Amino acid sequence: MKRSSFHLGFILSLAALALSACSKQSEKTSGGNAAAIQSVDQKASYGVGYNLGRNLGQEKLLELDRAALTAGLEDGLANTKPRLPEADLNAAFTTLRQRATAAIAAEGEKQLAVGKDYLAKNKAKSGVKVTASGLQYEVLKSGLGAKPKTTNSVQVHYHGTLIDGRVFDSSVQRGQPIEFPLTGVIPGWTEALQLMSIGDKWRLTIPPGLAYGAQGKGAIPPNAVLIFEVELLAIK
Repeated sequence: MKRSSFHLGFILSLAALALSACSKQSEKTSGGNAAAIQSVDQKASYGVGYNLGRNLGQEKLLELDRAALTAGLEDGLANTKPRLPEADLNAAFTTLRQRATAAIAAEGEKQLAVGKDYLAKNKAKSGVKVTASGLQYEVLKSGLGAKPKTTNSVQVHYHGTLIDGRVFDSSVQRGQPIEFPLTGVIPGWTEALQLMSIGDKWRLTIPPGLAYGAQGKGAIPPNAVLIFEVELLAIK
């Protein structure tokens, strides 16, 4: 998964532009007086700065030095020569990328261990079936309709969580079903939906090899076991 490294790289690349707007506005707002933040541009500038600051504050891979950050922003805004050689800056960014890679690998190993234990316990539960690929499913509601093929698109409602219960995606919460080609999703979904009939509602427990694997995706950690409640609404 590249979430941590992408997140950090995105923040670092955005910093000069985003805080540039906030820095220029701060000169006009009497040291950050909220009452002076009135125009659309001022509010948007403050919002960009606030969100960037919050993201930087949550970044665990970087022990942020505010003085150094401010110095870099000021030099960049003034378009002056950097205080550090380019080689030093590149070396620092390389170290951060290495930290991100190590953090991702460590999280992946952790998820493999807890996921293996969870899968072993879940498959022993009453009503849980396991396919040859390792996909686990439980029938929550049975339908009587047709089954889709890989050439079809389907319309479904779903609710996706990690094994600790955290929701990472849910059409149910959005109140809007989703439609997609059967071959355009993770292998665990492609396999399960071909076994389902219209009207079926299943709980899928998907091993990482049938989900997003070692790379993860967004809020999904590397090597995470995923749990979905999926209801097949229609076949297109």
